[in-house]
Amino acid sequence: MSVCLYFVVPCYNDADTLPVSVPVFLRKLDSLTAAGTISPDSRLLLVNDGSSDSTWQVILQLKAQNERITAVNLARNVGEQNALLAGMFTAAERADCVITMDSDLQDDIDTVDEMLQRYEEGCEIVYGVHKLRKEDAFSERLFAAAFYQLMRMARTGLIYQHANYRLMSRNAVSLLQKNRQAAYYLPCVVSNLDVKSAIVYHERFERAAGQSGYNFKKKYQLAVLALLAHSASPIKWLGTTSALCAAGSAAAGVGLLKAWHRQGKRSSGWSALCIGLPALAVSSGALCLSAAKKRKHFCAKVTAPRYTISEIVK
Repeated sequence: MSVCLYFVVPCYNDADTLPVSVPVFLRKLDSLTAAGTISPDSRLLLVNDGSSDSTWQVILQLKAQNERITAVNLARNVGEQNALLAGMFTAAERADCVITMDSDLQDDIDTVDEMLQRYEEGCEIVYGVHKLRKEDAFSERLFAAAFYQLMRMARTGLIYQHANYRLMSRNAVSLLQKNRQAAYYLPCVVSNLDVKSAIVYHERFERAAGQSGYNFKKKYQLAVLALLAHSASPIKWLGTTSALCAAGSAAAGVGLLKAWHRQGKRSSGWSALCIGLPALAVSSGALCLSAAKKRKHFCAKVTAPRYTISEIVK
């Protein structure tokens, strides 16, 4: 029996990208429908995340050309994670399962066939995982590797090299609606859901069009959010570092006094330690307090809507 599938694609300043990528999504829908894998009711759902360019107008133009597109317009920019939630929760009202993807087609869309096969086998979540990141610059690969290793060390449960490309059943999506944490990194939350899951590996390509909106600052902010929202380990690491440096500075002070007493002059080595270790202890302690404050904010219960939908065009 064919399933109703919705592609959920968040869009932010993608006016140049969508005319290139949307036809690819639609061709995939048509081929899966023709093969009897998915039902004719399957759709492509595009979420405009408060774009400052003509993205919404482009979405409406594409919608007018193809009835298989559903357009969702958010009242303001709420970030990719919340835009994904808006799309998934809207899609789950009709879809048996959803597949989330970025609009740039860097993820291999042909992997969808294997994802649907795993879904038919009873998996409620199927993770798309990158094989390699050859198309990324060395600095980006290094940052990504460091991020995933830190997330692994912090025991967040994040699937290595997994980001937004995944299939989720309607039941799995409904479980997300129960999460009331104020801020979180969606791939971490999904990977910790207690449902049957599988991993499929895929190639990663260059962007189909346009430029990435993720600069280093945004990537850093997302990494901090992901790490602190899902683990207390960084706070423990910083607290331990501060305590060790404080103990080391005390020991260095004793060593300096002994050297001064024996030699009648200062020892440059002990002096350097007496200056450097306290500075490191103070900076680590300050970072620890800042991290604890951020984690408390991230882990608080959400009090305001994560997003507001201003318009849906079905």
